[in-house]
Parts: sequence; C-alpha cells; structure tokens
Amino acid sequence: MLVIAAPGQGAQTPGFLAEWLQIQSFADRMVWLSAVSGLDLVGHGTEADAETIRDTAIAQPLLVAAAIAVAHELLGAAEPACGRADLVAGHSVGEIAAAALTGALSVESAMVFVRERGQGMAAASAVQPTGMSAVVAGKPDEVLAAIEAAGLVPANNNGSGQIVAAGTLEQLQQLADNPPARARVVPLQVAGAFHTSHMAPAMERLEVLARSMPTGTPATRLLSNRDGEQVADGREYLSRMVSQVTNPVRWDLCMDTMASLGVTGLLELAPAGTLTGIAKRNLKGVDLFNLNTPDQLDEARDFCARHADKK
Repeated sequence: MLVIAAPGQGAQTPGFLAEWLQIQSFADRMVWLSAVSGLDLVGHGTEADAETIRDTAIAQPLLVAAAIAVAHELLGAAEPACGRADLVAGHSVGEIAAAALTGALSVESAMVFVRERGQGMAAASAVQPTGMSAVVAGKPDEVLAAIEAAGLVPANNNGSGQIVAAGTLEQLQQLADNPPARARVVPLQVAGAFHTSHMAPAMERLEVLARSMPTGTPATRLLSNRDGEQVADGREYLSRMVSQVTNPVRWDLCMDTMASLGVTGLLELAPAGTLTGIAKRNLKGVDLFNLNTPDQLDEARDFCARHADKK
C-alpha cells in the first residue's frame, strides 16, 4: 500500500526547484501556478534566499505548488494527480497539496486557498512576535508538561521523538532555558505560532472564502491532520483545513492510520526528508522514498508501482 505525502512549512530550502525547472512541462506548470497565486514561484524556487522563502506568504504557496508540480511529473498529467496512490496525506500546509492531488480541490482553488492562508497567517504573525520550536526526544508526558509550564501549545504532535511547541518568543525562550530531561529544543524556520489561537484572524478570513469554494470527491483515501481519520467528502476536508489553522497537527494519528491500513511504502514529495525522517522513527518496516530531484523519477515510479495496491 502506497502513501504519497506532501511536506509542511519549514521544508523549503533555497534553490530547491532549480533542477526541476529544466523540465519544460514542470516549468510551464509553475508559470501557471505563479499566475494563479500572484507570486513569482519560479523565482522564489530558484533565486530567493532562505530569509525570503521563510516568509509565510511565500513559503506556503511555494510548497503547495512544488508538491503539485512534482506529483504531476511523477504520476502523470491527468487530473487528479494522485495516480495509483492508495493514500494521500499532507503535513499542515501540505494538506492543501493533498487536497489538490486527490481532486478534493481543483489545483486553482488550492492555490487561491493557500495564497489567502499564507497572507492571513503572515498578517496574524505580525501582530506579536511568535514562533515554533521542536522538542526532540524526552519522555512525551514530560515534554508536554514542560510545554504547558512555559505557556506554550503543542502545535504539532509528530509521534515518537518530536513534539512542536508554539507561542510567543518569550515563552519559547523559557522552554529553551528549561528543557525537558534528555530533550533538545530546536527553533524552527517559521515566522509564527501556527496551529494556535494566534492564527484566529487567518481562520476567520478562510471561513468566508470557503463558503463558495467548489469541492470534489477525493479520488483516493485522504487523511486529515485533525485526527488522522480518512475523509471522503471534499467539503468536509475543506472545513477541516480551515479550522486546522488554529488547531494542532496530529501527524502522529495520521501515521497510526497508515500503520493500521497496512502501508508498505511512503513517498515524500519535494522538498522531501522531513516526513520520511519522522516515519523512520514511527513506521518501522515501511519503505521510504525522498523525491527531491528529477533524476530520481524513474526510481520513484518503480517504488510507486512496487507498493501500490494491485487490487
């Protein structure tokens, strides 16, 4: 059983699309997605520095567009682009790419949604200096207790070995100064306290937008960050993505669902490495594939064919 996964914010690195843009169909698609989003995603994916693409309003559309375009090169140009995947999931903003790949949203609707999400979350982040830090290792109950003691929120639960705390910079510093036993606190390259009440203004904007946004029926199993459940209705999935802006990402529960369904292979779309790194600790025995460059496409297609359910 094959999972296609789309990474979340913080996975981006300068120039990560440079090699992909040598493929004409990929370049054409990125030009179109740039036009839809109103951003120069080609330039941001090749020439922009780390600080520029750290901007939430840029990073989120860039990551969603990259996942969509890479998936089309991997699995074909048909709509939706999930191909033979048995399961599709995205981490945080990656959920929007997952919605587009399964047809829960059209590609154009997904790019409009992520543009508004990114702009809204950037504006909310500007109200007060906030951020996120990963707490690596440590006992889960002790990690959660330390996060709560600092006045922070466990905004991402990424399973064994990593819980992400979010809140004000002062609160994050307090956590860094008083880390849980046998744990490290690592600041993340994001510009705000995502998936917390700090993002409420962004959610309000998306609620209005979502009322008239068209949706479709997902072409394959689609997992929700809210609770790891499979969602078979595009309207419900859109509603969940709206509320997810202020609620924790339960990637741990998504992985529990993957395991219960008998997943054998997980391929992460570019820029890949974050989700496979988490899966390595939590999905023992599952084959993993980081698709980061176009010269891996043939090998990636073989990986997909090997793990896709033959039924």
